Amino acid sequence: MSSEELRTSFSDFVVSSSTRKKGQTNSSGDSSSEGDLQVTCFTEDLHDVTLHFQIVRFSKQIYVWVGCNTAKFGHLYAAATTRPDNRVSVTSVLGGTSDNTGSGIARRLVLKTGLNIVLACNIPKDSPMLEAAAERKLVEKLKGLGYTRPIAGEANTSIAQK
Repeated sequence: MSSEELRTSFSDFVVSSSTRKKGQTNSSGDSSSEGDLQVTCFTEDLHDVTLHFQIVRFSKQIYVWVGCNTAKFGHLYAAATTRPDNRVSVTSVLGGTSDNTGSGIARRLVLKTGLNIVLACNIPKDSPMLEAAAERKLVEKLKGLGYTRPIAGEANTSIAQK
């Protein structure tokens, strides 16, 4: 499948980019009792690589899929803060091990959002620059959607400037 075919079929895959409220039904007729659900899909071209992203925002967690040049699912990781010291724990749910590319991204996303993260990722293991670029684009989009928590210094800086 060519990159253009994938991009076209990927854009057709978008379920909804609007927020579904409590009590509304989705296309299959199921009622949402968990609260708001938002699905966001986008594609970024970085030099000779096309990265595909899908973000599904649930009430207390975010599911993220990052595809590199293909719609392949990749390894699946789950990350969350753990008690008593609020460190981030990551586990490999499907394929891979905890030292793969996706586990680091999942860990850092938990720190930036304060939410549980489930991340599917097929970025090649030997591509740290690609991993950094994908994470940067993902964080930019999460900030734009309002999913990241403000940094303590940022809030004080913006208040001081006013």
